[in-house]
Amino acid sequence: MKLLALETANEQCSVSLIDDTQELYFQLDDRPKAQTQTILPLTEQALLQTKTQLADLAAIAFSRGPGSFSGVRINAAVAQALAWSQDLPVIPVSSLQALAQAAYRVTGLTQVTAVLDARMQEVYIANFCLDEQGMMQAMDEEKLLNYEQASAYCKFTPIGSGSELIKPTGIDSAEVSIPNTALVQIKATAQDIAVIARSYAAQQKWVDAEHALPVYLRDDAWKKIPEQGKAN
Repeated sequence: MKLLALETANEQCSVSLIDDTQELYFQLDDRPKAQTQTILPLTEQALLQTKTQLADLAAIAFSRGPGSFSGVRINAAVAQALAWSQDLPVIPVSSLQALAQAAYRVTGLTQVTAVLDARMQEVYIANFCLDEQGMMQAMDEEKLLNYEQASAYCKFTPIGSGSELIKPTGIDSAEVSIPNTALVQIKATAQDIAVIARSYAAQQKWVDAEHALPVYLRDDAWKKIPEQGKAN
């Protein structure tokens, strides 16, 4: 079983191709907001280097949000187009779950609160714990909250781009020896999308391409882009 994973939701672009046991390809382009220029070339490179045809894939996974509005939209559109071309199923993966998985991969933390800066004095947030299969699983709902609300919602060590924007109560940061700057800089990549997708694929937890929809949490995000100073 081969899976192609795409990640453009955090203003970077990365592609991973894996099989049942190993990573066959991974490439990251960390130039900000270059997703539209790089996602398809990286995908083509992944297929060429691994001698894989789209038809050989079991599914295509993508980061479905929440996150950068334009990045989430690009990710969903490319995943849908590739899946439609070969009638492949799609695995939408939460960008907050992927961020939590990245934190475990990078730091070994098994309980984290994934926090992404949503602009306009708000963050996307959810709490995660590691399960017996090595997957970070959500302990509650994904939320779009203001800083004060998010501080109360945070249960574990906050990680991600919004982690320094909130001041969680009842969390002993002294128990974590990792500098706050390192926790803020943690970002999910297609590697994390792929690992989660492999688990979902084994259970055939996927959808048809037409149902591979982005998740913004902010329903009127497109109306508020001018208010943000930068696209979200």
